[in-house]
Amino acid sequence: MLLKNLFIDFPFPIPANIPDVEISGIAIDSRAVKPGDLFVAMRGGSVDRHDYIPKAIENGAVAIVGDRELSGLSIPYIRLENPRQALTWLAAAFYNWPARKLTVIGVTGTDGKTTTSNIIHKILVTAGIKAGMISTVNAVIGNEVLDTGFHVTTPDAHDVQHYLAKMVEAGLTHVVLETTSHGWAQHRVDACEFDIGVVTNITHEHFDEHGTYENYRAAKARLFSSLEITKEKPPGNSRLGVINRDDRSFEFLNEFIKTKKLNYGLGDFADVRAEDVEYSSLGIKFTALSSDFRVGIKSGLVGSYNVSNCLAALTATVYGLGIDPETAAQGITSLDGIPGRMEQIDLGQNFIAIVDFAHTPNALKVTLEAGRALTSNPSPKGRGEGVREKGRVISVFGSAGLRDKEKRRMMAETSIELADLSVLTAEDPRTESLERILEEMAAGARSKGGREGETFWRVADRGEAIRFAIRLAREGDIVLSCGKGHEQSMCFGKIEYLWDDRTAMRAALSEFLGIDGPPMPYLPSQDRKEEEWLKG
Repeated sequence: MLLKNLFIDFPFPIPANIPDVEISGIAIDSRAVKPGDLFVAMRGGSVDRHDYIPKAIENGAVAIVGDRELSGLSIPYIRLENPRQALTWLAAAFYNWPARKLTVIGVTGTDGKTTTSNIIHKILVTAGIKAGMISTVNAVIGNEVLDTGFHVTTPDAHDVQHYLAKMVEAGLTHVVLETTSHGWAQHRVDACEFDIGVVTNITHEHFDEHGTYENYRAAKARLFSSLEITKEKPPGNSRLGVINRDDRSFEFLNEFIKTKKLNYGLGDFADVRAEDVEYSSLGIKFTALSSDFRVGIKSGLVGSYNVSNCLAALTATVYGLGIDPETAAQGITSLDGIPGRMEQIDLGQNFIAIVDFAHTPNALKVTLEAGRALTSNPSPKGRGEGVREKGRVISVFGSAGLRDKEKRRMMAETSIELADLSVLTAEDPRTESLERILEEMAAGARSKGGREGETFWRVADRGEAIRFAIRLAREGDIVLSCGKGHEQSMCFGKIEYLWDDRTAMRAALSEFLGIDGPPMPYLPSQDRKEEEWLKG
C-alpha cells in the first residue's frame, strides 16, 4: 500500500505532500522492522523510540512517523502530533479497515473481562455465528488460536488490526474484543468500530497510571463513547451499551452513554436479572429473566460474580444481536472453563487447589468468597453429631512492582478478613524491592488483626509459597493461588522468567503426594537465601 493512502480517512491534521512510498508493513520496535516497513516512533515510559530511528532505517524502514522536529533523514519523515494515537488509524487503513466488515463486541472492566468475553464468544459459536475473539489470553480465529504474549493487556494497535484482518480473511463475521483501560488510554482500539460495548465492573486498579478512580473510569467509558462514531456497516448497525446495575460505575455510565443501553444485575430492578441462584462446587444455576424472556442457566463457572458475567453476556447477545435466549443459555452451559480462572488442580489430594487470576482487591474479595462457599470438611465436628465442618480458606498472592501501591495494603486486608490463612509472596516485583512490597502487604495484614507466623506469612519465592500453603492444608480446606492465572511469565528486575502458576501448583502437589509430576518452574529467587532476595 502507498504511504499516502494510509492518510485518506485519517481523522487528524496531516502535513501536505505525503510521498508515494510503498509500505509493506508497520512496526513500532526498531528490532522488529523488516524491509519495506513504516516505523512509528512513539514515546512511552523511559523509552523514546525516536532514538532508534537510525536502527529502524538500517533494518529496512522506508518511512518514519514521529512527533519530533527532525531533518536530514535518508527516508521520508512524517511529523504528527500524536504518533501513538495515529498508529491505530494507520494500521486500520493498512489492513483495509477490517472492523468495518465485522460486528465488533467490546468488553471492558476491572475484573471478569476475559471470562465474559469467552462466554459471549461461546454463545455466538453456539448460535452458528462465525466469530473470533481477541482477549488478554489469546486470539481465536476460527480453529486457530494465537498466543497474545506473556504480560499483555490489549495487544498493540497494529496487532489488533492484523488479527481483525485475519478474521475477515477467514470469513468470520463477528469478533469479541476484550479491552483494557491501558488499551483505551493508549488509543490501541480507537479504530475498532465497536457495535456493542459491555462493562463488567470498575473497581480499584491501575491508579498508578490513571491517578484517580474518575480518570480510570473515564478511560473505560471511551468504549461507550466510541459507539457514537462507528460508521454504518452492511451487517447492521446495532449500538448497545451493556452496564452493571450492581456496580459503583452504574450511575455515571447510565448518564454517560448516549446510545441505546441496558443494564443487568442481581437485584429486582435490573433490566436483565437473576433469581433462584444456586451455588455449588460444580458451578452455578439460576433463572435469567427480563420483560421479554425467562430462561434457566447452568454453568460450570463458580461464584456470584460469574452469575453477573453470564448476565452481561446474555444481555449483549440476546438484545444486541437477536440471539434466542435458549440458544444463549446453551452456549453458557457449553463453556468448559477459562484458563487460570478458578481453575481446579486435582492430583488426588483431599483438599481443593485452585489457580485464579485475581490480582485486584475486588477480584481477590470475590474469589475468596467463592472459595469459602466451596469448602467443606467431610469429618464430623463431634463424634456422633454428623455435623459437617467448613474447611479453611488458604490464600497465596502478591502485588506487582511498579504498579498501584495502594492495592498492596488493600489486598492484604481483604485476605485477612476473608481467608483463614494468608501467604504473601512475589507477583512480578520488577525493579522494586520485594522486601518493601511484602512489608507494605504485611502492614495491611497487621492493620486488620493479622498475626505474622499464625494467620499470615511472608514467603518471597512464589514456588515455595505454594508449597508452604499446601503443607498447611488439611482435609476439606481450599488453597487458592491468586494473581497469575493464565500468565506465562514473571518479571524480576527487567527479565521475564517463564512461569505458570498451574504448573507450579501441580509440581507442589506432586511433591506433597509423592507422585510423579512436573518440576517446579525456575525463578531467580530460588538461587538466593530468602533474606538476601528480600533486600533486592
